[in-house]
Amino acid sequence: MAERTLRHCRILVVEDEYMLADELQMELADADAIVLGPVSTVEEAIDLIASEAQIDGSILDVNLSGELVFPVADRLAERGVPFLFTTGYDGSIIPARFADIDRCEKPINMRRITQAIGRVIHP
Repeated sequence: MAERTLRHCRILVVEDEYMLADELQMELADADAIVLGPVSTVEEAIDLIASEAQIDGSILDVNLSGELVFPVADRLAERGVPFLFTTGYDGSIIPARFADIDRCEKPINMRRITQAIGRVIHP
């Protein structure tokens, strides 16, 4: 699976649950990824996207304390940055324009999510 390595990949983590964000950060760091964030709001994510020259991929929690993450997904899509969603919600919450985006159901398995982001970055 060397073609899907996360080594030196710059991955933006957008997650509002502190413990989950921390676990994601540790798991990605263990995979030798460079973690951007984590950030917990749409505004912070958009600011970080604007300030980063390179983002290789992103993990986006769909619901950030009641605010939906889709404006962040739009910005990433505009830049051609691959991403995936994490959510505890039914797939019907995802707008049609993101129907083809991978989604990891919560509760998430950390190993599976790092594998999933690897597949998204290196299809």
